[in-house]
This record gives sequence, C-alpha cells and structure tokens, in this order.
Amino acid sequence: MSDEAKQVETAGSEFEREFAQIGELDLERSDPSKAEDLLRILNDLKVRHTGKKSAIAGAKKLIGRVAAEKRADFGQLVQSVENKIVSKIAETEEKLKDRISRAKTESERLDVTIPGRRPRTGHLHPITIVRQKIEDIFVSMGYSIEDDREIETDHYNFDALNIPEGHPARESQDTFYTTDGFALRSQTSTVQIRAMERRGAPIRILAPGRVYRRDTPDMTHTPMFHQLEGLCVDKGITMAHLKGTVTEWLQRLFDKDTRTRFRPSYFPFTEPSAEFDFSCFVCHGSGKLGGERCRPCKGSGWIELGGSGMVHPNVLRACNVDPTVYSGFAFGFGLERMAALVYEIDDIRHMFDNDVRFLEQFK
Repeated sequence: MSDEAKQVETAGSEFEREFAQIGELDLERSDPSKAEDLLRILNDLKVRHTGKKSAIAGAKKLIGRVAAEKRADFGQLVQSVENKIVSKIAETEEKLKDRISRAKTESERLDVTIPGRRPRTGHLHPITIVRQKIEDIFVSMGYSIEDDREIETDHYNFDALNIPEGHPARESQDTFYTTDGFALRSQTSTVQIRAMERRGAPIRILAPGRVYRRDTPDMTHTPMFHQLEGLCVDKGITMAHLKGTVTEWLQRLFDKDTRTRFRPSYFPFTEPSAEFDFSCFVCHGSGKLGGERCRPCKGSGWIELGGSGMVHPNVLRACNVDPTVYSGFAFGFGLERMAALVYEIDDIRHMFDNDVRFLEQFK
C-alpha cells in the first residue's frame, strides 16, 4: 500500500475512533440538554474531518500527484472514506436535531383541556372606595372635585383661613414645617382658598386629599390622614342649605331615613360653626343592637362625623369675594373615620400597614 493510501486509511480510522464516543450513545432517549452538547461536538468533528484543513482535504490534493495507473483507485479510496464520514455525521446530526425538536415540542405543549388559571386581580383600598362613593354623590349634586398641592405657605394654610398669629394650630408642635418655612397642609381648606382665587364665585367644590398633623399614632389618630371638605359659595346661601346638603349626601350614602343634628362649635374659618352628627346606620338611632349596646355609636344612637359652618367673611375677603354679595357654607371630615365606621375597623392604623391579609377583605 502506498504512503498516500495509508494516509487516507489513517484519516478514516481516526474519524472512527473519535466518532465512537457519540455512536455508542442512545440518541433517541438522550437528555435534550445533552443532545445539544453532542450536536456541538458533532459539528466540531465535521469541521476537523471534512473541512479545508482536514486529512481528507489534504488527500484530495494528492490525487494529481499519484501515478497515472494508480490514480483512479486512489481517487475512489479517498471518495469512499469521505462519503462514509459524511454519511455517518449527517445521520447522527439528523437524529440529534430530531431529539431536540421533539423535546422542545413537548415542553411547549399546551393541554387545552386543563382549566385556566384565573389571574389574581387587584382591588381598591377601603379609603378609596368610600372616597369615590362620596365623590359620585356630590358630582351628581353639581359639585366638582378639586385637588392641589400638599406643601403650602403660611398664607394659604393659616392667614387666608382666618387663623391669626399665635393660634395653637400654627405652632411647630401641631404642624409639620420644612426648613424653608413652608408647611404641610393641615386641612384641605387650602384647596378651597386656591379654587376661589382662581374661579371666583359662585362655586361648588369637593376637596379630598391627604393632610398632615403632629398627632401621635394610636387607634384613632395618625400623622397623615385623608380629609374631605366641601364648599358652596353663592348668593343667598344660608345655614339651611348646609343642613340640607349634609343630610342629603348622608342619606344617599347610608339610608333615606338617616337623620342629622348640628351642635354649636367654633372654627376660625366659619361663623357660625357647628359639628354635625348622623343617626347610627347600624342601630338606626336606637343605641341598641341585639339587646346590647351598639358598637359604632357607643350606645348613643348618634355618630360624630365632622365640622361645618358658614364661611367667615374674612375668608371670603382673602379670596377677593365680596361677603356683602356672596355667602357660603363649608364642611369637612376624615375619610379614615368614615371608612372605619362603614367597615367596622377598630384601628385606623390597619389602613396604612399594607397588610395584604387585611386589604383582601375589601374586594
């Protein structure tokens, strides 16, 4: 055997030796990830034994140098060894690709008979639920919803609301101040002032939003809470309009038999001023429930809600509204207290704990 023929035979033997590592495996049942590794090894093997720098490629170049009488036999030998290498690689490559394809199909298979997975939907916070219900009532009564900044100057937080210098509400132990002298609003009345400055009179607005006061957190107080205030300014507005408006929205929210009462009080931005209560929506004003003291109203039959009154003339003047022509009423209350009453929550701090177990009860 010539040296050239030995070179071709050696190339074929070398391929068989390396290929045996793959050929001995059960390709039909091999692990998909392992099949991908074997496919990469097979590609490397293909390049080494059939590529431009392979021994077979070198043998092809020798065909022209072989003696004429031996050239045909040598050419056939080279072609035979190359065909054997190529066919084995192609056959194995097809099996590996088929295994990988079947594994991918299996992993992506969808059984349409399996019940679907219902997505977990979110829901509104109890404070938001109550706020939206009340907003809907007032919008139907011709009010618009107003919102504004939460960091205010002393003018809008105090001066324009007829809260004079030296009033306890202006002290740092009651109000949050910034280093630049601004204050976090302590009531949403600031929204009413800015709305009247911008829109003038007549005006009917509802101003819900966050307010801040230096309260020690407990079952009924938090340093940040939500307040909702209403304002109506027009010609000929009286205390009767205030009582009728408060009674109307409470009856729409709870029950048409809900009654209200107003108790004289004092607020610097209203004159006269009153705190308003409404008959308990649980015991309907009896103070008893199932022979025992009603919990929401503490047995009194009445639930205290908020403050109200006729807008003070000084407040109207601060907004460039003539108090000799226009009059108005205002009222306000805390949304946390309302939500706690509606949903029988005994500690308003639960509303800010972000405990999903608590919040899921209000779907």
